Formats: sequence, C-alpha cells, structure tokens
Amino acid sequence: MKSRASRPEDLVDQPGGGGLPGRLGDELRAELIAFRRDLHMHPELGNQEFRTTAAIKDRLEKAGLKPRVLDVGTGLVCDVGEWDGVTPMLALRADIDALPIPDTKVDVPYRSTVPDRAHACGHDVHTTTVLGAGLVLAALDRQGLLPNAVRLVFQPAEEVMPGGALSAIESGVLEGVGRIIAVHCDPKVDVGRIGLRIGPITSACDRLEVSLDGPGGHTARPHLTTDLVTAAARVAVDVPALLSRRVDARSGLVLTWGRLHTGHAPNVVPQHAELSGTVRCLDLEAWRDAADLVHAAVDEVAGMHRAKTVINYVRGVPPVVNDAESVGLLDAAMTERRGSYAIEDTEQSLGGEDFSWYLEQVPGAMARLGVRPPGDTRGLDLHRGNFDVDEEAITVGVELFTAAALLAGGS
Repeated sequence: MKSRASRPEDLVDQPGGGGLPGRLGDELRAELIAFRRDLHMHPELGNQEFRTTAAIKDRLEKAGLKPRVLDVGTGLVCDVGEWDGVTPMLALRADIDALPIPDTKVDVPYRSTVPDRAHACGHDVHTTTVLGAGLVLAALDRQGLLPNAVRLVFQPAEEVMPGGALSAIESGVLEGVGRIIAVHCDPKVDVGRIGLRIGPITSACDRLEVSLDGPGGHTARPHLTTDLVTAAARVAVDVPALLSRRVDARSGLVLTWGRLHTGHAPNVVPQHAELSGTVRCLDLEAWRDAADLVHAAVDEVAGMHRAKTVINYVRGVPPVVNDAESVGLLDAAMTERRGSYAIEDTEQSLGGEDFSWYLEQVPGAMARLGVRPPGDTRGLDLHRGNFDVDEEAITVGVELFTAAALLAGGS
C-alpha cells in the first residue's frame, strides 16, 4: 500500500481478509521508533516529565486531538473519538517517568544523555505504544471505523510511592471510563508475545523506615548504654523472621532491608540507628494488615534491647489484580493480531505497579509485553542500567491496543 504523509489515514494499513483494521504502516512504525529513542535519550524523573509531556502533547495535537495536561503539571489525558457521555470508554494507560540510575549501554546511539537518569523500566516503550495506538485510532475514527471513544492516559511518577496514578485519578482520568488496560515490558518474554494472568499479577509494595534511639556511650561500659548496633542488627534479622510466623506463608509477605546505618567510631556506642527497606505482599487482604503487623514486630524486637522506635511506614501500592473479562479482551486482541501461539501464561511477580490504583476504581488488566530479542542470552532485567528492548515490541503493543479498542466497542 502506498503511504502519503498528507493523509493521516495512510499511517495505518487497511484490513484484508476480514481482519481488524489498525495495523501499522511503515511510516508510522519508523516514526514511533524514533519517538521512543528520543524519550530514551532524554529521561525525566517522576513529576519532572515536562519535556516528555510536551513531546506527547505536540504529536497528539498534530493528529488533530485535544490532549489535556494533568493538574500536577506533567502527564496527559486525551480522548480519541467523541464520547457520547453514556457508553463507558476503554482507557489505555502508559507511565512516562524514568529511573534515577545511570544508563550503562555503550553500543546504541540512543543512550541517555542525562547523567544518572535512564529509562531502565521500559516506560519509554509504554508511552510510545499508547501514543501510537492513539494515532492509529484517530486515523480509524476519521474513517468511521472506531466504534466508541477511547481514552489515552499518560501518567507521571509511577516510580514515586504511592504512585502518580492517584493524582491522575484525582485529575479525572477515569471519568466515563468503564475499563482500563496497560502493558509492562518483560525482558523474560520474547518479542512478539505477551504474558497474561487472571488475578494478581504484581505484588503490593510499601516502604519502611525505622529510627532507633537510646543513650550511647563508651564501648568500655556498654551496660550503661542502649546498644543500638545490636538492636539494629536484631531488628534487621528478627523482624522479617517474626513476620514469617505471623502471616500466612501463602500471602507472600516479605520484608527486605536495603539500608542500615549507625555509628561513627569503633569505641563509641551510637545514640541513633536507621534502617529502611520494602515490604512486599502477594495477597491484597494481607497487605491491608501489613502496616500494623510490621509496627508491632519492630516495636517488640527493639523493645527487648531498650531502643526507642520511630516508624515511618509509607503505604505504596496494592497488587495489580487483573479482571477476567479484561484479560479475555487482551487475549482476543492478541489472538486477532498474532494468533493464540503468541500468548503465554505469566506468574505473579513481587514487583509493585501503581496501575493497581486504577483497578481499585474500574475493572482492567495489565499484560506483560515481550521485549527480548530472538536468541538473546544477555539476561537483561528491569531497573538495571543496561536494560534495552527489541523495538518490534512497539508494533506489537500498538496493534494489541488498537485491536482491544476495536473489539471492546461499547462494552
């Protein structure tokens, strides 16, 4: 099929053989890869995504759409097609922020240009797929092929607890929405495939900060002090063990410390100690009780060593719990685009995702988007500076979203 940039509808291939419309044309595919690479070179942290927001807004406006920047100043919401005010819309969600880690890739031209900042979780891919889907759906809408309006949600600050989803919801992104779907890059799934799961697909994730205080002194007279080094060590070791005996093991409640600091000299018992870490939980109901359980366990262990505690338990995100009907929609969409062989079952991970906050309000589902190149043996993982993707995943994500939008119709 010939492609002419002067006609937006030519950005997509027309259906053939009775299939759904909305497959990418070569011109748009190349543009989206370039867009993703530009985002990758200019990563921005949560609530600082001003350049990213401007780039998305500019491209949507060039397509004749009317995006609205969210109330927090970054992120956008944009409807494709005219909502009738009655029929619930399908929403497509992307997260747009990056991570505060250096990009360690050395062999690609799109390496991050910002020191200690990297799109090491694939949010640049998520953003590009939703943008691409919006452009394709806008072209289909002009041809009268879009059965119902679709909402695009470009959310900031996913990496910032308790997540930018909450501020996006406060900005009204779910008003009129009946269902919401998303994808998350998965470097353990081959490109061209997606992973699906009914029920919880991520875990809850909270942050824990503990301060211990007591009278210090000379190490020659420890009996006159509160030995905070020992107290901190016991809290670090005993609290996770205690929790494992007070919560059903099937809930997967895990406290993992990432930082312990105390003391400045070898012959001085310190007066202050600090620990911080994360609490992760596979089960929604156990997560709701986790804060009280952790508080009690920390106080109990610290009290045995006469240490005073100050506990800051930062509630993060609940598990993402995929709705069966929404998983069915993603399954049907992927089957339409790539065949049922392109779908695999996926397990619940211990990673946290603030997409869960949307699912507290409306049904929806998240799919794992395969980004591993064929035959790749590097073992890349998320949140590492060398993370990268096979960019064919962009095409897969766009066509998955567009098929889902067309199949959802007015449901």
